[in-house]
Amino acid sequence: MFDPFGDYASRGYLRNTAGERDLEIIKIAEHELFRAQLPTALDFLAQCKRIEYSDFLEVHHILFSALYPWAGKDRNTVLPDRSISKGEVYFCHPKDCQRAIEEGLSFAQDKKQMSERPGFIMGMFAYGHPFLDGNGRAMLLVHDELCFRANMSIDWVGTDKIAYLEALTREIEDPHAGLLDQYLRPYIGEKILRNQWLESISILPGLDGVNAGADASAQYVDPKVAESYQAFERRRGYKLAEQNVSALTKDSK
Repeated sequence: MFDPFGDYASRGYLRNTAGERDLEIIKIAEHELFRAQLPTALDFLAQCKRIEYSDFLEVHHILFSALYPWAGKDRNTVLPDRSISKGEVYFCHPKDCQRAIEEGLSFAQDKKQMSERPGFIMGMFAYGHPFLDGNGRAMLLVHDELCFRANMSIDWVGTDKIAYLEALTREIEDPHAGLLDQYLRPYIGEKILRNQWLESISILPGLDGVNAGADASAQYVDPKVAESYQAFERRRGYKLAEQNVSALTKDSK
């Protein structure tokens, strides 16, 4: 059970507003909230002249604030001293959540980059992993809006959930290889109207999170965690602007 706060027994999964501990019930609630708030979130994004990090956070808040009190707050605000990983994949240090998302957004503002590197940009969003839950839904909406502005679309319904998640995982591990760009290329098409997203996104398989691999959380002060995180960063071989892994790890102690 993913329990980064350490109080699942007393406050439920991720301190949800109902104090619910049944993960199946929580995932159903997440998905229903997503579907209910989808039009509001899409309208919000359409009104953003330029999508910034604060807008990325606001999308998450719109979608999930009825369920999670921390919705719209990133990991650096909520849990700045803990790592988040899935299997052997580490997401970025909490202090780098904003930097990772902003780097992805900076590439996406260039229409040519967005059309040629949609997988790289999605990979930066996924590596940033700013929220304790609901990252996939929030970044999908932002990514779709960016695709629309680049006069393109991605046929997410046509993708295979398992194959996509495998490609995304490999993208995070090796952002130089263009693996997710390769996977998504056959699904890139012409721009579609925003109102057509409602149906396609709401029926997208896998958004309920069922059977997704469980996240894990640990403190960076644990030497084994710090060493594993640094080893993953070295293998990843992609440095965010001004990032210093050693300094980040020391600051968290």
